[in-house]
Amino acid sequence: MDTDLRNKIDRIWEYFWTGGITNPLSVIEQITYLLFIKGLDDIEIRNEKDDVFLGITSNRIFDSEHQNCRWSVFKDYEAGKMFKNMQENVFPFIKQLGNTKNSNYAKYMQDALFLVPTPLMLQKVVTGIDGLPMRDRDTKGDVYEYLLSKLSTAGTNGQFRTPRHIIRMMVELMKPTSQDIIVDPACGSAGFLVEAGEYLRENHKEIFNDKEEKEHFNNTMFYGFDIDTTMLRISAMNLMQHGIENPNIEYKNTIGDDNDDKNKFTLVLANPPFKGSVDLETISKDLLGVTNKSKKTELLFLALFLKILKTGGRVASIVPDGVLFGSSNQHKAIRKEIIENHKLEAIISMPSGVFKPYAGVSTAIMIFTKTGQGGTDKVWFYDMTADGFSLDDQRQPIKENDIPDIIERFNNRDSEEEQKRLRTEKSFLVSKQEIVENDYDLSINKYKEIVIEKKEYENPKVILKRVIEMEDEIQQKLKELEEILWVKKYWIFVIYQVIR
Repeated sequence: MDTDLRNKIDRIWEYFWTGGITNPLSVIEQITYLLFIKGLDDIEIRNEKDDVFLGITSNRIFDSEHQNCRWSVFKDYEAGKMFKNMQENVFPFIKQLGNTKNSNYAKYMQDALFLVPTPLMLQKVVTGIDGLPMRDRDTKGDVYEYLLSKLSTAGTNGQFRTPRHIIRMMVELMKPTSQDIIVDPACGSAGFLVEAGEYLRENHKEIFNDKEEKEHFNNTMFYGFDIDTTMLRISAMNLMQHGIENPNIEYKNTIGDDNDDKNKFTLVLANPPFKGSVDLETISKDLLGVTNKSKKTELLFLALFLKILKTGGRVASIVPDGVLFGSSNQHKAIRKEIIENHKLEAIISMPSGVFKPYAGVSTAIMIFTKTGQGGTDKVWFYDMTADGFSLDDQRQPIKENDIPDIIERFNNRDSEEEQKRLRTEKSFLVSKQEIVENDYDLSINKYKEIVIEKKEYENPKVILKRVIEMEDEIQQKLKELEEILWVKKYWIFVIYQVIR
């Protein structure tokens, strides 16, 4: 994201802050509402142009009674009129949007509140948002990511905002298809689902020429669950703004006993909570059986993935490093379950700075397939040391980036070249037998070999002699300098006497 765009968002954020709305999540929610309203009008304008070009009349978002709800119409209203229009027309309009389809979006928008307190503040915010270049999908992603980065409370319940380039990498590794049913059981702002949708738009354009596949894309392909209703509203708006008409966004404690989802999905993309607090009595008995009665959310979610996936379903999930090498019976139980009864395919070790500035936790990406019959043969490991950004709190773009190499090598992990790689390289394969012999330890450091180069140094006597010679030379130079300064002082004195 360029500095100019970041400054524009900061200015909008300041309007809310000085206006008395200081809760970061509330600010993000209010900005998201307005971005969504603007996005709807952008879509409408684009549809109108397409209709003129094609000579047709398509369905409209805004009917004749709601033209005053269009951004391009009300953005030029004077402050008082804009404020009244927003309260009485625009906000009620977006709250009921999608009611005809009985959508989850409409359900979660029922509790939405318009919190902008004054006409002048609204006018400033609208003007600021109007200056954001939101027509480009990448820019939209940048804006959302930057807004979410302002959640200073992130991580307190184990939730971490996943950087968009990491999400994109995981999506490209899994290569979703038009037949997939994709779920994120702890969806947050729905970043994984949005990126999966974008991948399909770019790589499977044929979806939108087939009536059934298009219907599946808009209504039955994407599922996101969370226990934060504010994030559910943001998720729903985010997905709709990215062209998914009726996303299945639901309030659900996915690891709870009342979650009856089984054998339903084909692809899990997730970054579940790492250290959330869970009441043992509320946890699904199915999950407790797999994790040996663990209360750790990072283990429970892995068990959940196996429960909700169809046979043949795939997982790409971020896990804390402790999942890979934890020595407790619970840690070993879930690793053994995946390795022995399903197919563990890859472990991608990521640097600890990926989640900075607000978390320095070390993580990895775990990729596996639900089989119910085993299948783990060789596990592909990759030691990722750079992701294209500095690993400090600033996270500035840098040249070093392992992501393209990860994608290429993963897609060719069955090749002869990859099979022969040494343990000293970035990627390598480890047999199931070796992993079992190491008590199902999946940490990359357990198997990676480090080459230690022997450094040859000169004889200490030679070094000492050189130091003495350098010291003598320094003393000689100082003496010469002293003589020069004495001569200079003498001639200054002589000239002074002559002048007098």
